[in-house]
Amino acid sequence: MVTKEYQNLKFQQPYQQAMYYCSLILQDRTWPWMEELEILPHVEADDLAKFVPLMLSRAFLECYVAGNIEHSEAESMILHIENVLFEDSKPICQPLFPSQHLTNRIVKLEKGINYFYPAEGHNPSDENSALVHYIQVHRDDLVLNVKLQLFALIAKQPAFHQLRSVEQLGYITFLMQRNDFGIRGIQFIIQSTAKGPAQIDLRVEAFLKMFESKLYEMTNDDFKNNVNALIDMKLEKYKNLREESGFYWREISVGTRKFDRRESEVAALKQLTQQELIDFFNENIRVGAPQKKSLSVRVFGNLHSSKYTADKNEPAQPCSIRIDDIYSFRRSRPLYGSFKGTFGHVKL
Repeated sequence: MVTKEYQNLKFQQPYQQAMYYCSLILQDRTWPWMEELEILPHVEADDLAKFVPLMLSRAFLECYVAGNIEHSEAESMILHIENVLFEDSKPICQPLFPSQHLTNRIVKLEKGINYFYPAEGHNPSDENSALVHYIQVHRDDLVLNVKLQLFALIAKQPAFHQLRSVEQLGYITFLMQRNDFGIRGIQFIIQSTAKGPAQIDLRVEAFLKMFESKLYEMTNDDFKNNVNALIDMKLEKYKNLREESGFYWREISVGTRKFDRRESEVAALKQLTQQELIDFFNENIRVGAPQKKSLSVRVFGNLHSSKYTADKNEPAQPCSIRIDDIYSFRRSRPLYGSFKGTFGHVKL
């Protein structure tokens, strides 16, 4: 059953494959599913039996309790779990050594460089090609967060209109934010039979050039309306306990622990000016911006297989670097610091 699930990954849609490759390039200490599939036939029941005590020999707990429960009850419950695991006469676990705490580290792309990674689609019968055009911007910061969020809100509909409705590149056309363990950016995700990924990449840059003038020409009233719309979205009440818990658990699991994030970002938005947003765009997102860090993941369907060969072999353009081997690339790049890896008790 597990083997079948891995084998089915080759039938993912091309845009899903592009998103997977993007994560594989950016996230340190991740392993490709092809390698895991190769190992599966060699895993025996006895291997799992031996793994369980090894897995539990040293452990670290992160807990979050929500719902109809008193503070003292939650603490008592966690203490009981800790006592069973760590304090028994024959404890199941020992605490992790400080050096063993896991970290989540993301590759830091170089300023002024557009990296691109071409790949053939796994399913040879799929005609669709796909592009993920990712722009890496900053490490979690309240002021930069709201600038990025406001840009994404303002640009989302024009991007869909131009790239999907006008140019008809493909039914799957998104502009959305990306957050890799606290490293933030935006990404265009487009799947198409009309054009190959390299051509779609050019259309994304053409859109950004066109949007630049719209951003400059935006009236003060339109700017304020967009700011207020984003504030209203942030102040919406959680729809249910699951949604609220998801917010707190993300802060814990990523390691940022900014539990007042919504209120702090609303305060930052109220202070934001239109010129600050324009400056942010010019520094980080505008085509040719000296600080811009971008990565294009291009997955080629069978309609564009000849273009894959060209993309793979032609010399890269100035200020562009082709990634030929993901793991060599990851080893060659510096990493952002991890929010994860601290230890100790933190109470809300």
